[in-house]
This record gives sequence, structure tokens and C-alpha cells, in this order.
Amino acid sequence: MGKIRPPRDRKFGKQKVMCIRCGTREAVIRKYGLNICRRCFREIAPELGFKKYS
Repeated sequence: MGKIRPPRDRKFGKQKVMCIRCGTREAVIRKYGLNICRRCFREIAPELGFKKYS
């Protein structure tokens, strides 16, 4: 069996950015410095002051 290498630290890219609320790395909204995923954003958007127009 081969040696197991730990995952390397990323300096940039998709794997570097994670949601500050749930910790997922998929579909993160970074605009305006939010850094939350789209699922968490839909839950807390009215509290942040965003309005739904459609």
C-alpha cells in the first residue's frame, strides 16, 4: 500500500472559499463580501435587506 499524502492547502480557487454559515464549498456568493452559499443566502436574505422582485 502506498503512502497517504494529506491534502495540500489551496491559495486560491473554488476549494479555498467556503460558506461562513454552513461550511460548504459549492455555490458560494462572494459579492459584497458575503461569503455565504446560495442556500444560506435564500434563508437570510430578507434579514440582510435584499428584496425579491419576481
